[in-house]
Amino acid sequence: MDQVRRAEGISRRGLVLKLLTGLKQICDHPAHYLGQRGPLAGRSGKLDALDELVEVIAAEGESVLIFTQYVAMGRLLERHLAGQGRSTAFLHGSVPAARRQEQVDRFQAGEFGVFVISLKAGGTGLNLTRATHVVHYDRWWNPAVEDQASDRAWRIGQDRPVQVHRMVCEGTVEDRVATLLADKRALADIVVGGGEGWITELGDDDLAALVALGAGAGEG
Repeated sequence: MDQVRRAEGISRRGLVLKLLTGLKQICDHPAHYLGQRGPLAGRSGKLDALDELVEVIAAEGESVLIFTQYVAMGRLLERHLAGQGRSTAFLHGSVPAARRQEQVDRFQAGEFGVFVISLKAGGTGLNLTRATHVVHYDRWWNPAVEDQASDRAWRIGQDRPVQVHRMVCEGTVEDRVATLLADKRALADIVVGGGEGWITELGDDDLAALVALGAGAGEG
């Protein structure tokens, strides 16, 4: 925050994004922030909650899409879920078009029930109506991007209810961004426009309140 306060213009925006990205990665899992392959178990309440949710979904014979904005986190989730004996796949921007369609076809055919997808790679153009659950493992700055991803399960031909789960670490930057987006949802197009640049334009005091740790921190 001291560096942010001393910076201006594009330099300040870059520092804000670096700060927020680091905090969001820690919320996802410490191993993500530290660039570690593991161990993952017992180090993240969010991952524990995901495990519980996926277990319930699988026990009901349903399928789930898990979106993350980070490819590195997607790889961690894929390995973690596979290590639990779950049949899964990971779709991200580097997956060739032919293999991408193969993954979609296999999921739609029920060959695996847990599909990890990078948010930007899977936000548009996919028909994944076999899924009855969508999990946003981390939150994006623009709610419209999340909505586009959730819509992959809400395509023509979907004849079952779809539940959308958004995972948030309480008392962190994720919690306060989620509250901000929820409060402004009706005015989302005005408040956040079509992109994510608004987050870097926050004033120093608002930014400090956003990144403060602890339930209720920064509330006025």
